[in-house]
Amino acid sequence: MRVAIAGAGSVGRSIANELLQNGHEVLLIDRDPRAVRADTVPEAEWLLADACEMSSLDEASLNRCNVVVAATGDDKANLVISLIAKTEYAVPRTVARVNNPKNEWMFDEAWGVDVAVSTPRLMTALVEEAVSVGDIVRIMTFQQSGSDLVELTLPADSPIVGTRVGDVPWPADTALVAILRGGRPIPPSPDDPLEGGDELLFVAVSEAAPALEDLLAPGVSGRA
Repeated sequence: MRVAIAGAGSVGRSIANELLQNGHEVLLIDRDPRAVRADTVPEAEWLLADACEMSSLDEASLNRCNVVVAATGDDKANLVISLIAKTEYAVPRTVARVNNPKNEWMFDEAWGVDVAVSTPRLMTALVEEAVSVGDIVRIMTFQQSGSDLVELTLPADSPIVGTRVGDVPWPADTALVAILRGGRPIPPSPDDPLEGGDELLFVAVSEAAPALEDLLAPGVSGRA
């Protein structure tokens, strides 16, 4: 897979190193000469250019990329890069960094963003996940489908503790994708019984969150 990363700061370089270790081709683009530090990611291709300009993206052969990651520290630039990549170069997948949570609402399909990654939101979700039992924690949103990746830690007194996964009346448009138990992920099967303390990961539409909470943890946090 060929990936272009716009923004060669610490975030962009970290993403590049991870992708290279996983066997992918990576092109790092940045308009600031001080950010072009090829010695820090020597296996990547580097391009000194403004990723918001069509001529730069032509030079980068963006049409050959499978994924474009807009990882600059400027939300406006990340939106423009995503939109151009999607509409002008037909890049199959775009991932955009959200620097200011107030701008998150703009990072959607209208701006060519397939996946928006908000570092402040992710950190908040991780904090909430660590301390919340019985409440839905939204980890991220998949813009194309309008679905969320959410987590809920099952209380010990949940009415579905001991129930098999296949016997639970899950809300519509909700998929249980993993059970985290004892420090390891478990792919759920219909015969797996649920246990108190299980961390349940779902992909679900936003509207399903209240029904999930009522099903799994009724009465938590003042809910009826």
